[in-house]
Amino acid sequence: MIIIIIINNPIKRTFDLLLSTIGLLTVGWVILPLAFFAFIDTGKGIFVQTRVGQFGKHFRVYKICSMESCCGAISGYGRFLRLSKLDELPQLFNILMGQMSFVGPRPDVPGYYDMLRGEDRKLLELKPGLCSRAALKYFNEEALLAKKAEPMKYNDEVIFPEKVRMNLEYYQNRSFWGDIEILIESFLRGTQIMRIDAD
Repeated sequence: MIIIIIINNPIKRTFDLLLSTIGLLTVGWVILPLAFFAFIDTGKGIFVQTRVGQFGKHFRVYKICSMESCCGAISGYGRFLRLSKLDELPQLFNILMGQMSFVGPRPDVPGYYDMLRGEDRKLLELKPGLCSRAALKYFNEEALLAKKAEPMKYNDEVIFPEKVRMNLEYYQNRSFWGDIEILIESFLRGTQIMRIDAD
């Protein structure tokens, strides 16, 4: 198991570097108009927030702003960005800088992954990812939480523990081809959402 991890780490980082560079060169320009329209819509183009990274180190994650700065509500344009996951396109820079990977547990705010105990803390050995099995399952997490009387409690008691379980499963069984499969599924889910939203 240790040998597999040692072999896979350089491959995974090389893949991240290659794909993030290609992504920025080919579709990176899309970030500018998306951020411009976000600025018109919300008053802010790029959203920056502190998240917990590998080994518990904090880093700044970049997203296209989807919430109205005046009241903290998600705008109509912001809803499209979140559903299509285009708001996360600037995270290609986080991947290029080595703070994130294409596949891994989604980076969370302080107070969650950094507070894990026991076996669960193994998740901190992984770089946060742009995509994951847990993120696919909770692709429309905000809509799910909006239906709950106590969304924060439901997140803390149901969704977050399930994410930890799924991410531990990924930790124990991760592989290069498994990452490719998650990436393809995430891409197909995103394009499907964009088509539905366009209709």
